[in-house]
Amino acid sequence: MKDKRTPTPASIRSAVSLASTLGASLLLGTAAALAQGLPTADPATVGFSAERLGRIDALVESAVADDQIAGAVALIARNGHVAHFSAYGMADIDDGEPMQTDTIFRFASMTKPITSLAVMMLYEEGHFLLNEPVSKFIPELGGLSVLSSEGEGSVPAANEISIHDLLAHTSGLSYRFIAEGAGPEELAHRYVEAGVSDGLSQTDGLIADLPGQLAQVPLLFEPGSQWAYSLSIDVLGRLVEVVSEMTLAEFFENRIFEPLGMVDTAFFIDSETAAARLASVYNNGPDGSLVELGPEPIELGTLVYSAGFHYDGPQTYFSGGAGLVSTASDYARFLQLMLNGGELDGVRLISPKTVEFMTRNQIGELNVAPGMKFGLGFGVIEDPGQVGETQSAGNYYWGGFFNTSFFVDPSERMFAILLTQRFPGDEMNVGGKFGTAVYQALVE
Repeated sequence: MKDKRTPTPASIRSAVSLASTLGASLLLGTAAALAQGLPTADPATVGFSAERLGRIDALVESAVADDQIAGAVALIARNGHVAHFSAYGMADIDDGEPMQTDTIFRFASMTKPITSLAVMMLYEEGHFLLNEPVSKFIPELGGLSVLSSEGEGSVPAANEISIHDLLAHTSGLSYRFIAEGAGPEELAHRYVEAGVSDGLSQTDGLIADLPGQLAQVPLLFEPGSQWAYSLSIDVLGRLVEVVSEMTLAEFFENRIFEPLGMVDTAFFIDSETAAARLASVYNNGPDGSLVELGPEPIELGTLVYSAGFHYDGPQTYFSGGAGLVSTASDYARFLQLMLNGGELDGVRLISPKTVEFMTRNQIGELNVAPGMKFGLGFGVIEDPGQVGETQSAGNYYWGGFFNTSFFVDPSERMFAILLTQRFPGDEMNVGGKFGTAVYQALVE
């Protein structure tokens, strides 16, 4: 991986609005990683048309040919078996590295469902109730203020932030780059002044520092009254640390990754592993060709992000909302665990009832978008007609800042993952079209 000149995204605000370690080497190579994957099956035996699955290849290969993405990995599984698993294009164009099915990707906000799983594991163990105020465990988050409804100044919040509010993004917290577009302009700058990190770039310190920083900034709204994507899950990462008496990286490794055989998932990797297996991040340059982003932080208004913080930086800040790298095979094991009701290969992390609770509407009449609700760690499709896509009611999903995405369809016993690496997202919207391509190939 080489340092490249950094292009300036032309449509940063619209792209942002859609966005949604152990410090050790990843020691196991390709063979070990794939050995941990799910079993494969002939597509026809799990209800897919092999011919129609070819349209996925055509879709992604077209995006590569049009310089929309450098490469991608797509994985589709049904009934516990992988029906389609392909790599396309390049992981690093300048270095001549083809994309591989075990290429490592920056998962960014696809970290959030895993942090939410960790919280619910501790909930099941009786450490807290979801409607308890988080200040019971993180005192810095008690007695907060909220922006005045008149738009000037702040007033004491009437309600405490509950653990449920954090899981459902109804806390009143924000991201600093989202606050810039969604709230008063000064709110975003107050996040910056308080030293708040969005977890997308090299960050000094620990997530233990975050609650005190957030306490310096008023909430965007009264807890429980609205839905807004936020740093809530990073706060929950700190809750996991307080309750478990482990770092978030240790909890993930000991309680989730090792039991599930997720051998390539971590907060940080070393530079050798990054050079060998980490896909590069791209954007289009002035002439339309793909340009690789270097490892240095990129500042665009209050947004700061980096393609290199996973291997080039202090490696002490475990962002529960944006920090993980992983592979398609590893994340497939996590999604299969959820689809199985909390169990995989004899390992049970949570109960079926808890999975059901996490993946249904938890925000009442509030909306993420028309037809879309939010559970605990996942977006939930309530009305496919309003969404305007061929999906099933009850699907749950999410994506990441660097153009990764997944969805799970419990009614079809199916999930799908598409991983690319670029920011902002491609104009062709290959991720959106991928879902349509998956469903049109499902024939039984």
